[in-house]
Amino acid sequence: MKNIAVGLLLSLLTIRQAHSQTLESSHRNNIKDTQEKGDYTFKLSDKVTRQKVTFKNRYGITLTGDLYLPKDSSYKTLAALAISGPFGAVKEQSSGLYANQMAERGFAALAFDPSYTGESSGEPRNVASPDINTEDFSAAVDFLGLQKNVDRKRIGIIGICGFAGFALNATAVDKRVKAVATTSMYDMCRVTSQGYNDIVTPEQRSKMLEQLSLQRWQDAQKGTPAPSTASLPQKLAGNEPQFVKDYFDYYKTPRGFHPRSINSNGAWTMTSSLSLMNMPILTYIKEISPRPMLLIAGENAHSRYFSEDAYKAAAEPKELMIIPGAVHVDLYDRLDKIPFDKLTSFFMQNLK
Repeated sequence: MKNIAVGLLLSLLTIRQAHSQTLESSHRNNIKDTQEKGDYTFKLSDKVTRQKVTFKNRYGITLTGDLYLPKDSSYKTLAALAISGPFGAVKEQSSGLYANQMAERGFAALAFDPSYTGESSGEPRNVASPDINTEDFSAAVDFLGLQKNVDRKRIGIIGICGFAGFALNATAVDKRVKAVATTSMYDMCRVTSQGYNDIVTPEQRSKMLEQLSLQRWQDAQKGTPAPSTASLPQKLAGNEPQFVKDYFDYYKTPRGFHPRSINSNGAWTMTSSLSLMNMPILTYIKEISPRPMLLIAGENAHSRYFSEDAYKAAAEPKELMIIPGAVHVDLYDRLDKIPFDKLTSFFMQNLK
């Protein structure tokens, strides 16, 4: 048991940067002073409108999103983007920032909360599923294609962090998606099954599955799934890996904290790992072709290898863009790091 815990520590921290205990009062007060519940972590552009919308996926789960539109677009038919991520985040965080920026550049952009998280429905809460989270993107495409001011032949996807992998999977299976871009990509199935940098041995994987299978008995007896115990620290001691410090700086400070975000103020269910461990999502990445793909990663991101490996596995047309000096979370919200001009030209060229 101990060896498994040590072997999977980095993996668990990266896939579930959740918080299973109450925030310290000083930290809570700091957050409350700067962000009341429901606030966004970015300022809405004065060139953009934002409207809360709901739509259902094919499992009957009601998803909640924010639809961002250019203010001067009432007479136009727009290209559209479905945007979600990071893994464990909500639409008021990074995906909303992306939607706000892309709407300012002329797109209809839908940032949405995935099933079981944020303001979207689904019980129990805080469940992840490679199948359902892939479907969430296609449901967002359904919604966008029904809007009178959207050209349903010009719809693309942006996936951030863990939802970048689901975005690629959705694009592979859903031929309505004409182009896909990812930033700070994570393959959640790979990292859950094999650990960070693929450090997990077959014996460790078997032991972890054994533990998770036994956890189901406990969940069944209690009638509710237990939360994961892996979390970001309440305080930084200073000796944490740099990527843990980076996550903390986004999710646990006014920069990116949101009360509905799992990574800021909650925990994934422990047994969410079961389906992630057994359902590889990039098996059919070559089937995205001939539709174009843009993979963006930070030069110094601990997750960079996911984008590089996806690029190697994909067929043309494809492009890998490495942002000099950037770490993983820089592509969540740093406007001086996120290449919005590149994203704009990529989608303008490919959503014609």
